Amino acid sequence: MPSPAPPLPALVRPGREVQHPPAGAGHSRRDFRPDIEGLRAVAVLAVVLFHVGLPGITGGFVGVDVFFVISGFLITGTLWREVQATGTVRLAAFYGARARRLLPAGLLVLVSSAAAAAWLLPPLEARTALVDAMAASVYGANYVLAVRGTDYLAEDALPSPFQHFWSLGVEEQFYLLWPALLIATAAAAWRLGGHRTPGRRSATPFVAVLAALVLVSFAVAQVLTAGSPPWAYFSLPSRAWELGVGGLVALGVPLWRRLHEGAAVVAGLGGLAAVVAGCAVLDESTPFPGTAALIPVLGTALVLVAGCAAPGRGAGGLLSVSPLRYVGRLSYAWYLWHWPVLVLTPHLVGAELPLAARLWAAVGAFGLAIGTLHFVEDPVRFARALRRSAGRSLALGGAATAAGVVAALVILAAVPSTEGTGVAVAAVELDVPADAGAPPAVPVAEAPDPTEVALADLTAQVQSVVAGSVGMTEVPSNLTPALDEARADVPKVFNNGCFLTWTATDQPDCEYGDPASPVSIALVGDSHAAQWVPALQPAAEEHGWRLRLASKVTCPVLDLPIVSPYLGRAYTECVSWRTTLVEELKAAPPTLVVIAMSRRYGADFGYATYDAAWQDSIRRFAADLTAAGSRVLVLGGVPDPHAVVPTCLSSNVSSVPACTPDRATAVNAGGVAGEQQATAAGGGSYADLAPLFCTEAECPLIVGNQLVFRDDNHLTYGYASFLQPVMAALIERELARS
Repeated sequence: MPSPAPPLPALVRPGREVQHPPAGAGHSRRDFRPDIEGLRAVAVLAVVLFHVGLPGITGGFVGVDVFFVISGFLITGTLWREVQATGTVRLAAFYGARARRLLPAGLLVLVSSAAAAAWLLPPLEARTALVDAMAASVYGANYVLAVRGTDYLAEDALPSPFQHFWSLGVEEQFYLLWPALLIATAAAAWRLGGHRTPGRRSATPFVAVLAALVLVSFAVAQVLTAGSPPWAYFSLPSRAWELGVGGLVALGVPLWRRLHEGAAVVAGLGGLAAVVAGCAVLDESTPFPGTAALIPVLGTALVLVAGCAAPGRGAGGLLSVSPLRYVGRLSYAWYLWHWPVLVLTPHLVGAELPLAARLWAAVGAFGLAIGTLHFVEDPVRFARALRRSAGRSLALGGAATAAGVVAALVILAAVPSTEGTGVAVAAVELDVPADAGAPPAVPVAEAPDPTEVALADLTAQVQSVVAGSVGMTEVPSNLTPALDEARADVPKVFNNGCFLTWTATDQPDCEYGDPASPVSIALVGDSHAAQWVPALQPAAEEHGWRLRLASKVTCPVLDLPIVSPYLGRAYTECVSWRTTLVEELKAAPPTLVVIAMSRRYGADFGYATYDAAWQDSIRRFAADLTAAGSRVLVLGGVPDPHAVVPTCLSSNVSSVPACTPDRATAVNAGGVAGEQQATAAGGGSYADLAPLFCTEAECPLIVGNQLVFRDDNHLTYGYASFLQPVMAALIERELARS
């Protein structure tokens, strides 16, 4: 299905964006470390080449850890020297220097990317991106991404051009807390220890405080990496330990300078090798930043330690070569430019970029970085009027922050409307036969099954409405839900705990209808089971059935080994949940078990939809539950639109066919036939749902005035509700066969 603007290739899973190079720490020329400039170059090259997709750089995201450690080292060194000399920190001067260093280039890239996003992205994606731009302006992008990353139903979102600003948020949040903590520690230490001679104050209290922070943050990182990877990746509490390790190295500089030179050389080379190995050995399946982050963090720390005792030798000599140092000086600007260039260029050219083109795009971003360094960064950073006045520097920072927010708001107002331009379409409803399910008026032997008749009649009505929607060219003005409201058009079960998230295993009691009814129905599966609640809950209440929902994210109730790409490991929570569920279903067999599941599982889950293992697991599931005393109904998959439907339509409000898939693309006819055979072999029934969505030729995305999909695979609440009568008739037919 054609896409209005093919996205950047999926080089990283959500959460694998990396951070900007450190902001420079205001150290004196006497303390200048050329090897650190070279180390910045290694890190930014790893990051850029990872995002480009260069083979062999599968772990280039560890550049984030390298930069955090360097930042912690430089910033803590600067602050500690001031505390030693004065007993405190001049906060205004510190934050003014941060503002001069970070904000001018950041504002340039942010505003330029915002304008390009509004021009190139589909309107719905542009709106989301511009919200990200506002969050980036106030250093909150990391938490926006953490929240979005834990929302399973937002996984279809395209990469944001501002996603890389998350790290600025982490660092700025650290910079807000760490100087204040240093001042408090200094005040307590001087009060308890009495007067200390400037320049000879002990670092021990500061080491103790920072070490405690590192240990707590590292523990938080381990917990969140296992249970909530987006929060582990993006939040300050789980990242502070990396900056803290750099800070501990800075506080120990006098000790490191006494190291034997030979030992320092070995340590530095070993640390650099660890960083390089992390880039080559780690990959997207690595739980991160868990214990794996120790590889780049400790490797960077060793390089920094070695440079204190053996500057210019070993790793220090390798990193101090002129080409690397030049790239290091450009690393901040290159980092800022490379991501939006890679994200937006495919939309500009209208095609996915091959590797060679992505490399050229990265080179183009490097050229932009050169201009930014010489015409924006350095002129502002070294402006005499600003350097001499902390107040003017802070005013610059405030103005830049406000300008970023205002610019995003102004550009947001210019994004094209997503409202439909077509004529209003009459709302569609199904005419439920008044005598549906009534006893036959002729002898049973001669009468057709009334439940079959009702189901066939309602299915024909749906097919008529679907057929009448073929050829629609404009999004109707009364589309329900509106395109910009589609993402929120979900059943309550997705937000009230009935639909289990990745790490949850205890299924709450989620029942509808009559809890005392002798007719019990279990609706089980992944999110594609939960999406049918708007159709089955009213039916259960109307007919007096007892309906129970048991659903868990990306967890089909099939006996298959499964890996979670989200968690980056074996999906043990899915195995535990479905094992318990199946045991409960066998122990207390419902009248009918309805299984519904997505058909979009691929090799990254450990198996693929419709393959032999999938088909055999359906047969075994049906056979096991049938043997236990339940009737089993397997719901076929909904068509695959092969696009984020609201996003595509927002770019094609006057050309709906550009987004509409043909039936052969949206429905795997061979897979459906295989599932039908497998279900029958297990003694169950199978419902091919394709006729409720497609004609023989295509599968319209708007049926009547109803938008069919809220994203790239889930039904809107409205369309599921529209199908309520036909789904109820389907259940009635199965119950009549029990």
